[in-house]
Amino acid sequence: MLNRSRRIALMAFALLAVFGWRWYSDRPGHAASAPATAAPAAVRRLGQLAFSPCTLAPGYGAQTVEAQCSTLAVPEDRARPAGRKLALAIAWLPARGEAEPDPIFMLAGGPGQSALESFPGIAPAFDEARKKRDLILVDQRGTGGSNKLPCHAPATTPVSDAAADGDDPTATREFAEHCLKEVSTHADVRFYSTTEAIQDLDAVRAAIGADKINLIGVSYGTRVAQQYAKRYPAHTRTATLDGVVPNSLVLGNDFAGNLERSLDRQFARCASDKACAGKLGNPRQRLDALLATVKAAPPRVNYRDAITGEARTDTLSAGNVTVLARMFAYSPQTVALLPLVLNEAVQGRYEPLMALSHLLSGALDEEITQGMQLSVICTEDASELRADPADANSLLGNALVAAIQAQCALWPHNARPPDFRAPLTGPLPVLLLSGEFDPVTPAAYGDAVAKSLPNARHLVVRGQGHNVLPVGCVPRLFARFLDSADGKALDASCLATVPYSPPFTGFYGWEP
Repeated sequence: MLNRSRRIALMAFALLAVFGWRWYSDRPGHAASAPATAAPAAVRRLGQLAFSPCTLAPGYGAQTVEAQCSTLAVPEDRARPAGRKLALAIAWLPARGEAEPDPIFMLAGGPGQSALESFPGIAPAFDEARKKRDLILVDQRGTGGSNKLPCHAPATTPVSDAAADGDDPTATREFAEHCLKEVSTHADVRFYSTTEAIQDLDAVRAAIGADKINLIGVSYGTRVAQQYAKRYPAHTRTATLDGVVPNSLVLGNDFAGNLERSLDRQFARCASDKACAGKLGNPRQRLDALLATVKAAPPRVNYRDAITGEARTDTLSAGNVTVLARMFAYSPQTVALLPLVLNEAVQGRYEPLMALSHLLSGALDEEITQGMQLSVICTEDASELRADPADANSLLGNALVAAIQAQCALWPHNARPPDFRAPLTGPLPVLLLSGEFDPVTPAAYGDAVAKSLPNARHLVVRGQGHNVLPVGCVPRLFARFLDSADGKALDASCLATVPYSPPFTGFYGWEP
């Protein structure tokens, strides 16, 4: 995401930008404080909040970011202000120069990602914008340090595999039952949707003394940004939406079709490349052949765990193939590797696919706070999810829809607001960002949202997948948009220099 020309050694860690920001494992202490024996940390104030030095650190990778951390107590149920309180985890990254009065609020994706944990991997994309503005990170309720709602599968088989296979609906329901029992000890899951989250954001805005804020969200975070701007227009100066989710979109209904169209377009890059086509054949045919083999006679595979190096043996399932293809499609650097991995597997060499698939499944379970995700989707989308017969033979099929419906049938949730699906309208300056090959929020979504916003500008970055803020000159364009609040005046000609990623034709990399 930060270095778009990474080679194979970094592929396994670049491919997990799921619904937005980089993935990191769910480990305690994402905002590490000083040891108990250290001298008392200096306290800084921003508005009504007292902040102390902290280090934002991901579970994987060496990136760390120094910040100031605090918490803000808010009611879990605002209709019962004397009831249970939540401590929202907040990080403040002060401007490097004299700060403008309108800070940036970064909204993480998912739903279910922690803003504080995921920020280090995307931090350089904000360097230019932070010259003049403070940056505020808030862990959305139910994630990270804000009363997290984690779920742990009751069985050894990852629930993501069962859902992807679509042949074990009982497993997905049992997972939700187990999760609900687990998180209900410290949360009422009815109050962890986007509607509550935007009220939390405005409480943080008021607590730090900011009259107006600039929103930047990616994927699901763009839904949060639009809902906030719609409810609090007087406090929203600009909004930047990266990987746009229209308010009208039912999360899950379009996933299968969007993935198919994205893979077809990206596989065409290999088909049009003489070296790739000559060595690896037609990737779509390879994928179809592999799925047919795996469904007919699932092979047992000896491989090494991608994290521990431990020797393992497992049965390769269609779910493993689906997880790999779907997640690789998010990034042009990783999808460039997919034809090679598929070609290896079709020839009976399953080890790379199996190792990467299990890495992905485990990381997804840790990266996404699934209890919070269920609260969001069951409140906002589940009632409108529909199985589409046209998707029956697609890679994802209707398994995801069926799994969500089964889980939400038992997950407690409130009704979404009556105007939730209404588009964001009005004069708000909005910058919309899309990747040409985005497998989950295609550029057409950005076009749809822009129609009701007269001061919107939509930029589509060629050759890119999901989350394009760190790509090429986009960070500079983002900073200029914040300065001018005028997306239409941006000179975006620099985007023409963004290159397409060449397909890998061997594990050493692409052709020289």
